Amino acid sequence: MIQVEKFLSLSIPVITFQGNKAHFVKQVLQITDSNFDKESIAWCSDKNKEILSSINHGTIILSENSFDYIKEVNKEWSKINWIVVEHPRSFFSLVLNTFFITVPKTGIIEKSANIHPSVNINSSCYIGNNVVIEEGVILGINIRINHNTSILSNTVIHDNVSIGCNCTIGGVGFGYELNPDGSYEVIPHIGNVELMDNTEIGNNVCIDRAVLGSTVLHKNVKVDNLVHIAHGVQIGENSLIIANAMIAGSVTIGKNVWVAPSSSIIQKIEVGDNSLIGIGSTVLKHVEESTIVAGSPAKKIKSK
Repeated sequence: MIQVEKFLSLSIPVITFQGNKAHFVKQVLQITDSNFDKESIAWCSDKNKEILSSINHGTIILSENSFDYIKEVNKEWSKINWIVVEHPRSFFSLVLNTFFITVPKTGIIEKSANIHPSVNINSSCYIGNNVVIEEGVILGINIRINHNTSILSNTVIHDNVSIGCNCTIGGVGFGYELNPDGSYEVIPHIGNVELMDNTEIGNNVCIDRAVLGSTVLHKNVKVDNLVHIAHGVQIGENSLIIANAMIAGSVTIGKNVWVAPSSSIIQKIEVGDNSLIGIGSTVLKHVEESTIVAGSPAKKIKSK
């Protein structure tokens, strides 16, 4: 049970509070959940503010715009605890992380992990069950590698990186040369993968080593589940690669780029900073900076 007053003392400032600071909250639920009661807390976006017109209990995080709306349409609004902030979702995330999330394990290497003797693991790291870490891997501090993931030779992982379950980082890419006799011969991949600070990798992700040099995910890159990133790809800071995306070999993605679910980007394409690749797109041409593209083949929709 958490007293509402504690939410008001978080690092993100509260614009307005209306309600009872001594009230207790015990659970986090969606507003539409049938179990949402007076001891529940939720957040609401402006686009869903109509939902609040029939609420008569609980604690709600919302914007000034939504709060003004509720006072006009909900006769029971004074019975609810309203926490009014500039960015409700960010504040809600802070509430979750501060009060409702179990602190992840650190300083543990599970017994079933298979780690090469050359690898130095800082005491701040967590290495899950059946994790394989090969020779020459370099790990920073506060690394989390979850169950059944393989980190292959010479991969470099910087500080505060999280990797989900069932991932392969540093595998050999799909690169073949057609011989005169019609057979295919795999091209040796002698590069590596480098994950910079604060990178987060979801579950069932494959990131291939470069043929030469490095496949690099720069600082604060976030990769969703079921993503494939091929050999020699470069992904700029703060970019997000969403579920089922396929980034082919030697693609360069700039900073602050959003690659939507089920998108495919063919080899050697350049995607400029601050661009957005629409859901299910097939990108066959370079994407200019601050551009939204969508479709198959992807075409420019507009400039951001």
